[in-house]
Amino acid sequence: MQFWSIGALALCLVSAASSVEAAAQVGKPAVDFTITTLDRQSVRLADLKGKVVVVNRWATWCTPCKAEMAAFENFIRLHPGTDLKIYAVTEGLEFPASKLKPLQDLLHYPIGISVSGWGYGVKDGVPTSYVIDRSGVVRFAAAGAFTEESFEKLVTPLLAEAAPGPP
Repeated sequence: MQFWSIGALALCLVSAASSVEAAAQVGKPAVDFTITTLDRQSVRLADLKGKVVVVNRWATWCTPCKAEMAAFENFIRLHPGTDLKIYAVTEGLEFPASKLKPLQDLLHYPIGISVSGWGYGVKDGVPTSYVIDRSGVVRFAAAGAFTEESFEKLVTPLLAEAAPGPP
């Protein structure tokens, strides 16, 4: 009897883990999230309808993450006024968030200190990015740093798509 109880528990845990992963699957609707930014503002995916959204998980000690942040910044500077929203959410911050203020002052997109919502965790290391199109569908979800070229190749067509109309 105990064997079946442990087996049932294991099956439930596997199912729960699968549903978490499913929340950020490419081609599926994105699950709502709330990001708390460095300046303590809260942003929900539901508030960003019609925008192309990037949730980037990074770490302060990660060299590829820093290079990727520069690629994001360069894209924004070269494409002002687009409907692109990038949120760089720190992973495992080892010091007070206030120490990130000088970096935030250099960027044209917000640094996040937390994200709540299933399926927006780190996949196989940092950086991990999730790109959500104007219709709220996950179009990219993977670990690895974008280059300027790879980011432009992914995001430019998404920005060219028409925003969805009213329901």
